[in-house]
Amino acid sequence: MKWLCVIGYLFLTYSATASVDTIQVYSNSMHKPIKVVVVKPLSYNPTQPLPVVYLLHGHGGNYGQWLRDAPILNERATEMNALLVMPDGGYNSWYFDSPIDPAVRYETFISKELVTYIDSAFATKKNKNSRAITGLSMGGHGALYLAIRHKDIFGTAGSICGGVDIRPFPENWEIASNLGVYKDAPNNWEKNTVINLVETLVTEDLQLIIDCGYDDFFLPVNRSLHQKLLRLKIAHSYTERPGNHSRAYWSNSIEYQLLYFKNWFAQN
Repeated sequence: MKWLCVIGYLFLTYSATASVDTIQVYSNSMHKPIKVVVVKPLSYNPTQPLPVVYLLHGHGGNYGQWLRDAPILNERATEMNALLVMPDGGYNSWYFDSPIDPAVRYETFISKELVTYIDSAFATKKNKNSRAITGLSMGGHGALYLAIRHKDIFGTAGSICGGVDIRPFPENWEIASNLGVYKDAPNNWEKNTVINLVETLVTEDLQLIIDCGYDDFFLPVNRSLHQKLLRLKIAHSYTERPGNHSRAYWSNSIEYQLLYFKNWFAQN
């Protein structure tokens, strides 16, 4: 499509288990190129479509965070025979289309522009049951946010240490720069926090996997989300494990989530 194209490969490296491409995908909605890492399994064949897992980074991170924090992802892509896609989500986007800043359109970029490009440039299975999305911290919120708002695009979604309710943190992580100051624009916060969006779900919409560490500052909001999903009778996998808000936690947790996604793909 003319409004979405790759404008250049930055580097191409190979390991024994996968190939890693870092590309730039132009966002028409934000009028700029955005870096994206794509990990292809060793068995990648342009004639054999694969499922895709999108992985979103945390606040202050970038497109390279997942591979830095969990280099085992190269091997996992080959083991599960899937494409792994890791876009840059900006320093503090929280993966919204900002209601106050027209330059911040990461919901549109990931759910529409990026998915469209990946499906056109790589051999992918082009249906929701072959797409998963997850993320860490800010990206955990983003993954659930995007999947719930685009149930026609993603069939399964996860969150690791996710900020799944942003309302208790009105002065943290520059969220207000995208939604406005809470006391002045409370509706923006209410409409864009995951814990409220789950009210639009029924069990058949999405397969959800959520986990958080015992010592994580996001544990209370994850517990609240879990309890709300139970009240709404929305089936989901929820786990609390030892650990805090750290690389050690999410580099371990992603192993379980990828296995969950692998099984989902196999069933569908």
